[in-house]
Amino acid sequence: MADTHPTYHMRHIRLERARAKGHAEVDPGEGYDFVAPLDDTGHISVEGWRSQRGLCFVHRLEGGDIVERGLLVHRAGGPGGGTWQFDYDPRALGEEDTGYRFESHAFKPGEYVSIRDESGAVLTYRVASVRPA
Repeated sequence: MADTHPTYHMRHIRLERARAKGHAEVDPGEGYDFVAPLDDTGHISVEGWRSQRGLCFVHRLEGGDIVERGLLVHRAGGPGGGTWQFDYDPRALGEEDTGYRFESHAFKPGEYVSIRDESGAVLTYRVASVRPA
């Protein structure tokens, strides 16, 4: 009898701000550290998040220092039926950074992802590391 439940593993992911127009240098001190359940292909597992959401934290970094702490949350709607966000204050709307098409990106070192910050700017980040949480 085959196991029909997808497997996932809790991973600690570090994103670092990547070079982009108007941002010529890589800044390893600016980015995010977060924990998420990744499936065997490196994608965030919604089922894993549902069962382990209390472990899915995020730290936003500036200059290498933690400037905000929050949780990885999955909200209904958006492309693919859901949106991944970094929620720093669950009581306040608009206090999130939103992953741009996180559901379709594999979180593997060297890959790139985009995040829409609370001001609406879309910034590019490089997956610097993925390790067991």
